[in-house]
Amino acid sequence: MNLTKEFKVGAVIIGRNEGENLVACLNSLIGVVDSIVYVDSGSTDNSIEHAKLLAIDVVQLDLKSPFTAARARNEGATYLLKKMPDIKYLQFVDGDCEVQPNWVEKSVTFLETHAQYAVVCGRRRERYPERSIYNQLCDIEWNTPAGDTLACGGDALFRVKAFKKVNGFNDALIAGEEPELCFRLRESDWKIMRLDAEMTLHDANMKTINQWWNRAKRSGYAYASSCFLHGLSKEKYKVREVASVLLWSVLVPLLIFSFSFFHIAFIVTLLIYPIQVARLSIKYAALDKGWYIALLYALSNLLGKFPQLMGIMNFVFNAFKGTQAKIIEYK
Repeated sequence: MNLTKEFKVGAVIIGRNEGENLVACLNSLIGVVDSIVYVDSGSTDNSIEHAKLLAIDVVQLDLKSPFTAARARNEGATYLLKKMPDIKYLQFVDGDCEVQPNWVEKSVTFLETHAQYAVVCGRRRERYPERSIYNQLCDIEWNTPAGDTLACGGDALFRVKAFKKVNGFNDALIAGEEPELCFRLRESDWKIMRLDAEMTLHDANMKTINQWWNRAKRSGYAYASSCFLHGLSKEKYKVREVASVLLWSVLVPLLIFSFSFFHIAFIVTLLIYPIQVARLSIKYAALDKGWYIALLYALSNLLGKFPQLMGIMNFVFNAFKGTQAKIIEYK
C-alpha cells in the first residue's frame, strides 16, 4: 500500500546557491509528494531558475528581515498549508540533500501506525565522504542510533498537527532550531523516531579548517541560545553541552596554567587532553571506521570546544548588547 497516495504530503526545501545539489534535491521529490515549495534565501546563482524550470513553487525570503533557516522553513510550511490546507505531513529538506527512494513512503507509514510520534527521520549520509576529512567527520556525526531519539536534523518528516500545535520553528534561532523544536514537541508529550532507513544524501562540501571552525562555532551558538531558552526546564536543556564546552576550553586550560608554577602538578595536568583524546578514540573505534578516523573524530570533538566557546561568547555578547544575531555559515 502506498500511503503517500492516500494522505497529503508536502515538501519544504530551503537553500541558497546550492546549484546542482538543489536540482538533485528537487528531482528526488517530484512525483513523490503532492506539493513542493522551494524557499530561497538570496541566491545569486541559478537556483530560482532551476526550480521554476521544474515547475516548483518558489518563495523568496524578504531579506530586509534577518534570515534564519527556521524562518525559511516556517514560511515554506505556511505557503504549503495555505495552498493545501489538508496536508497531513511535511517533509523538510535542506537544498544540499537528495531524498532517497522510498523514504517518504516509509516515514509516512511509520507515522500513520504510531500516533504518538510527531517526527520521523532516518539515515543521513555524506555523498562524498572520501573528498575530505571534514566530510568524513560529518558522515560519522550523522550516523546516530536508530530508535526513539531526542531530536532530528534539518531533514525530517513532521506531522502537521504536532508542528502547528507548537507553532513550528523558532524564527529567532540562527542555529539549533531543529532540536529546539523537538524539545518543545517532547514537552507537549510527542515522541521523535529515527528509523534505520536511508533518508538523504548530503553534500557538506567542507574542504578547509576554516569551514570546520565556523561549523563548530555555530554549534556553540546553538547550545548557548537553546540553553538560554530552556536551561531551567526539568530536562536542563543543553546545560550539559554548554558545561562541557566551558570545562574543556576554559577550566582545564586555566587549571594547566595555574599548575604551571608547580612542576609535578603541571606535568600531570598536561596529560588531561591526551587522556581524553585516547578515551574518545576508543569509544569511536566502535563505529568501524578504523583507528585513524576514530582518532581524528576524537580530536575534532575535543578541539571543537574552542570554536564552540567562540559561539557561546558571541551569543552572550549579542544578548548583552541586545543586537540581532547573524547566521554563522561554513560554506
